Amino acid sequence: MFPHPMRALARLWRALWRKLYWRLFAAYIVILIATVSVQTIAADLFAVHSLSDYVKYHTGRIDAGGLASQAFLAFTISLFLATCASVIASAAASLFVARRIVGPLQRIVETSRRIAEGRYQERVPVSDDYEISDLAISFNSMAATLERTEQQRRELIGNVAHELRTPLSTIKGYMEGLIDGIVPADVRTFALIHEEADRLSRLVQDLQELSRLEEVGVSLYIRPTLISSIIAGVLQKMRPQFEAKNVDLSALIPDDLPLALADQDRIQEVLLNLLDNALHYTPSGGAVCIEAAQADGQVQIAVADNGVGIAPEHLPHIFTRFYRVDKSRSRAAGGAGIGLTIARRLTEAHEGTISVESAPGRGSRFTVTLPAVPAVSYIAAGTR
Repeated sequence: MFPHPMRALARLWRALWRKLYWRLFAAYIVILIATVSVQTIAADLFAVHSLSDYVKYHTGRIDAGGLASQAFLAFTISLFLATCASVIASAAASLFVARRIVGPLQRIVETSRRIAEGRYQERVPVSDDYEISDLAISFNSMAATLERTEQQRRELIGNVAHELRTPLSTIKGYMEGLIDGIVPADVRTFALIHEEADRLSRLVQDLQELSRLEEVGVSLYIRPTLISSIIAGVLQKMRPQFEAKNVDLSALIPDDLPLALADQDRIQEVLLNLLDNALHYTPSGGAVCIEAAQADGQVQIAVADNGVGIAPEHLPHIFTRFYRVDKSRSRAAGGAGIGLTIARRLTEAHEGTISVESAPGRGSRFTVTLPAVPAVSYIAAGTR
């Protein structure tokens, strides 16, 4: 059934009225109609009044020339007065329209200036104008994002300062002890100093890597890659750290796992970040496992641990740069909250995905998904 014509017209009117340019067009039409109407009415009233007075005071001796002159004078005066009245009416209508449109825009401009001065808590009042209210909502969302970014920047400065100060203080203390002869110059002392220096080096490398990824982008050399070889290399690099903390490290890789389209070095960096994160939050005696599988034409690599886990409210932000679930615990573990961000950016650069499943006290499972090479491609390549 066709809708009622009046209802269809009402819906069309509401749809058009939501557009700012249609409202401006309608306002101009209203102003034009008001101007012409006021001018016409005023001209008629003034002209009729003037001619009536002339006829009233010249009854019996009206001549054609005098009447024409009076009519011309009446028309001129009425036209002038009508023009003045129409200008006032159109100016009032234009001022009303301008205030409804320009007023909110001026508030946005003023608020943007205050935000540019560093007052990120400023917000724009949302008007009842459709498009201007949308603009105000978007502007407020941008301001909120800037405020969060500024807060993260401040937290980053504090976190980096803490991360730098702790190992530097340790190194300085040991060096002073060595100079004064309080600390023995043995292998254990030099190993502790080397460990703290390595902690500083990791922090600087992570900051440099994140800065380069955000400013320059990711340069990849993607080719068919054997995931099992990447996992083997990662296990070899990380096993001494896991053994030192008494955390079991294992891998489950099926024999029929297809090749993945990946940059071997970059995916290795992703897995190293995930394993380092798992090691930090898995207590002594725990276990971490790397699992690989094939699903829906993709290769999935999961890093699962039985550590402390992550609360549900933190999961949506876990890959946000500089976000740390527990600042005190992260500091104790030596994390700066950027390793997972690097892993996400590198994975997305492969057109893959990274996700997390976790619960407090039940460990965490980070899953990286990469495009798999079709079986026909590498079988054909191997038979050539």
